[in-house]
Amino acid sequence: AREVAAALQKAGLAVELDLRNEKINRKVVDHIDQRVPVLAVIGRREAEEGKVVLRRLPGREQVTLTLQEAVATLAAEATPPDLKEQAMVAAA
Repeated sequence: AREVAAALQKAGLAVELDLRNEKINRKVVDHIDQRVPVLAVIGRREAEEGKVVLRRLPGREQVTLTLQEAVATLAAEATPPDLKEQAMVAAA
């Protein structure tokens, strides 16, 4: 979990680790209450496989990605539209 948090922070994303010894459902409810838009869930299986589950809140949509895919996906989503346009113009 710390490796994932560090990679997301390096990409300029806001990250908060929740290492409480609570069931995942309790944590999800708490983060919905705090209006967190996306959870990066790393359980034992994900850690072993080098994967990250991105869960969009408040819904149940989730996708399993590699760490690199998760960082790229979240960084792209966090980029404001005007900066995306500037990057496309600069690349052309």
